[in-house]
Amino acid sequence: MTDLSETPVELARDLIRCPSITPLDAGALDVLERALARGGFQCRRLTFTENGTPPVDNLFARIGSGSPHLCFAGHTDVVPPGDEDLWTYPPFGGVVEDGMLYGRGAADMKGAIAAFAAAALDFARTKGDDIPGTISLLITGDEEGPAINGTRKVLEWMAANGEQPDHALVGEPTNATRLGEAIKIGRRGSLNGRLTVTGVQGHVAYPHLAKNPLQGLVALLARLYDQPLDFGSAYFSPSNFEVTSIDVGNRHQQCHPGQG
Repeated sequence: MTDLSETPVELARDLIRCPSITPLDAGALDVLERALARGGFQCRRLTFTENGTPPVDNLFARIGSGSPHLCFAGHTDVVPPGDEDLWTYPPFGGVVEDGMLYGRGAADMKGAIAAFAAAALDFARTKGDDIPGTISLLITGDEEGPAINGTRKVLEWMAANGEQPDHALVGEPTNATRLGEAIKIGRRGSLNGRLTVTGVQGHVAYPHLAKNPLQGLVALLARLYDQPLDFGSAYFSPSNFEVTSIDVGNRHQQCHPGQG
């Protein structure tokens, strides 16, 4: 295999070709660890678990010593691709066409990981034993899912082992058109909930003998969407209300409304 420190596109393609849908790693961290280890980085694999959540593999890699300590942070897990037949290029193919790299994670954020890993490898190779400080990578496989056994626990491990960074750079695709157009000073929080509406089972041909919960549910959701939660601020965009799933639990979809 060629020296991936000089080929970030190839590294990105190798990462994309790993179907690392949360919480599966599918070899993505192995790809990155091999490239970093060849460049002199000391690598630690950190697997964390917690009751009710799947175990997650993470990677901490470092080179150099002392301050300043710059940490590149990112995640190799991706969201499911949906119907793969609807993709112009395979979601895990890593296809390059007309100067564009296609695949799940190309933007969020295997492409960024490949870019800063290649930059760190090139810098370390140039400096040799004279790296002015420490460069590290904190790469988790638990960002798109519960986000319990990933970055937070790696940071706790870093603090307990004297690896606190002075600065961190996250490779999320925040800037849509050009680098530096948006600088985040924080992140909005989130609140998740589940709404259950109970009806009375019946046949749709005799609606007066049943109570279809979807009617009330749709009306309620429309009201929730109708009014803004807030109007944001100078630093944060307005809060948003989003319905991510509706399940009626009805296997006989054409006839019997039940519960939504």
